[in-house]
Amino acid sequence: MMVKLPQKVIERLTKTINKFQKVLQVAKDRDVNEANTVIIVGDILSDIFGFDKYTEITSEFAIRGTYCDLAIKTDDKIQYLVEVKAIGIDLKENHLRQAIDYGVNQGVQWIVLTNGIIWEIYKIQYNKPIDHDFVCSFNLLEINPRRADDQEKLYLLCKESLSKSVREDFHERILNVNRFVIAAIIQTEDVINIIKRELKKLCSGLRVDNDEIESIIYNEILKREVLDGEIAARAKQRIKRVISKSLKKASVEKIDEPTIQKIIGAQPSEKPLQEE
Repeated sequence: MMVKLPQKVIERLTKTINKFQKVLQVAKDRDVNEANTVIIVGDILSDIFGFDKYTEITSEFAIRGTYCDLAIKTDDKIQYLVEVKAIGIDLKENHLRQAIDYGVNQGVQWIVLTNGIIWEIYKIQYNKPIDHDFVCSFNLLEINPRRADDQEKLYLLCKESLSKSVREDFHERILNVNRFVIAAIIQTEDVINIIKRELKKLCSGLRVDNDEIESIIYNEILKREVLDGEIAARAKQRIKRVISKSLKKASVEKIDEPTIQKIIGAQPSEKPLQEE
């Protein structure tokens, strides 16, 4: 667990989660509609996550001629938007696109997509083109408020976490510490060179090249799911950028004084006069 939760938050979570698990189960069994699901989600945002129902939770938040179901606003700033679907509907890609569009049109970074039971958290990246990162998800019927990992996910949406860099720190961690990034690192030349060095220690005179090691890693060790697809491609590109930046920095640091003087248009420093 990355962050220590305030005791009052832990107490609130353990007190309210069980209550809403019962509420959600009844609502699921009744297959309530979207409007009723929004009401339940509003109560969850208030009772579980600690926001004031009347001053910090806005229903039917207007965004350029359309409406997002809920918005969390504190200190005159939209903290995140919540797009709600009926409790019996599975969350799908088109629902996410709708939520992301709301966020982009409002200039908000954090988006929550939920049907009351499943909660998905996303962060919009305002790059060119605009993109988004999946941060985490949890099932409110199955979550255990006494388990550290579950507490951490719940805390991301709590009012008390907004004054800290909790969301940003969690996002940075999942962005960098995951199977796709680790798989990309394993395929880098530096790591392959280390493997080659260790292999040569096993047998004197062993001849093995980088292509052979890379082929074994790619075809026999790593799973296809961490090698192919958009997320894997992003991870590889991220590692390439880091390596490229590191190489540029190292190249600058290795430039000797005469070269530096030449670059800046000065002459190399003269040798000191020898004493007669």
